[in-house]
Amino acid sequence: MNEKQYDFPTEVLDLPSEGKVYPNDNPLSSGRITIKLMTAKEEDILSSTNLIKKGVVLDKLFESIIVDKVNPNDIIIGDKNAILLATRVLGYGPDYDFNFYSTKLGETIQIKSDLTQVKTKEIDMSLFDNKNELEYVTPYGKNKISFKLLTHGDEREIDREIEALKKLNKDLSSDITTRLRYMIKSVDGNSEVGYITRFANNMRAMDSRAFRDYVKSISPDMDMKVQYTHADGEVEEAPISLGVNFFWPTTES
Repeated sequence: MNEKQYDFPTEVLDLPSEGKVYPNDNPLSSGRITIKLMTAKEEDILSSTNLIKKGVVLDKLFESIIVDKVNPNDIIIGDKNAILLATRVLGYGPDYDFNFYSTKLGETIQIKSDLTQVKTKEIDMSLFDNKNELEYVTPYGKNKISFKLLTHGDEREIDREIEALKKLNKDLSSDITTRLRYMIKSVDGNSEVGYITRFANNMRAMDSRAFRDYVKSISPDMDMKVQYTHADGEVEEAPISLGVNFFWPTTES
């Protein structure tokens, strides 16, 4: 079959998830997605003061460049990161200057990097069987958790909920417990929302940390860092943050 033709330049990308976290009837299960290359319209989005203040500018950019008939809210965060990274490279090229704190030097330095160095994380894809549902047993409480990888849609809902909670209590952070509630689908076979909420709020810190570390280790994603070589030849990993400045090649991070 011939690929669909568009009135604007596009690129077909391979997803880090290989499509294995999506149901077979979802087009994303092909493991590929077609995106629109950035145009002046997308630059308008990036320069929108209103969107930047609301903290949704990258979400709007992401939604603007998806041209396949897929729901952007279904896309897991790791695949979203890959799409944003490719959008930056295709839009402005691979050269990227940014600041990072060097533990070797004990100071913040600016480095020049090549974004094509960023590779896909190596994970065990056999964990996924065309559904976004996995299992984990907490090491201390021995609770059997059924969970999902967060999607773009989940992140948007989480951000809205956290902002609403901050207005009620500015001194209370609810980031971890809110994310746990969105990830966990059942605990010991109980999928009742109230039960999951109570479990997330009272989860032992050791179990919470172990669970979150496990999710991070098995999540399809890009390995968002580049190798920086010091003058003496020692190599240090420099993490890359996806923010508004990431898309402006002449703006420091």
